[in-house]
Amino acid sequence: MKVLLDTHALLWLISDDERLSENAKLIFLNQGNRLFFSVASLWEICIKKSLEKIALRNDWLRTIQAEMEANTIQWLPIETAHCAEVAELPFHHRDPFDRMLVAQAIVEDMQLLSRDDRLSDYAIERVW
Repeated sequence: MKVLLDTHALLWLISDDERLSENAKLIFLNQGNRLFFSVASLWEICIKKSLEKIALRNDWLRTIQAEMEANTIQWLPIETAHCAEVAELPFHHRDPFDRMLVAQAIVEDMQLLSRDDRLSDYAIERVW
């Protein structure tokens, strides 16, 4: 299956955070899954880092890239179709980054790996 990772899912994976669910760990470990991380999530991390809402090591970007490579996680760019889909989404969720991830999951026919159960209100399959 194709799985789009929410921002926290990747951050929790690379930091071995206990909040990562057992099912999420199994999804990461299943070699049959194709995992993706959105550029929108990287943008979110950068904004939160610049606002000092998250603390990251100095080599945080290198760490993310290395973990993505080690776990065969592919970058998902933001495409015109993703932006157009955001315009059509109902406002079940107001976070612009989460709305982009939902739009990408819809357009790319992916499951969304996220702890945020509010995302289940959209026409996607949220897994956690």
